[in-house]
Amino acid sequence: MSRDARRAVRLTITGKVQGIGYRDFVERQAKAMSVAGWVRNRRDGSVEAVIVGPASSVETIIAACRRGPPAAAVKEVRIAEHSGPLPEGFTTLPTR
Repeated sequence: MSRDARRAVRLTITGKVQGIGYRDFVERQAKAMSVAGWVRNRRDGSVEAVIVGPASSVETIIAACRRGPPAAAVKEVRIAEHSGPLPEGFTTLPTR
């Protein structure tokens, strides 16, 4: 896959990632990289995100998700290819 090919991934982030601005962090990173998608808290304490854009931008977002904002303690970022509808723009969705 070329670095500029579009990629769509679903991320599941675990650790100390709720109640510390993690979703806002992901949304800021995504908007700065001009990728589409969404982010939301999960009831199990994880954060879920879909990121769609050029492969190199998606990789940059994944790296940012592994770091998280200063108050985060990211344990794991699971990555799966996303096969659902492709969002336009980036938004924060309600907890699911």
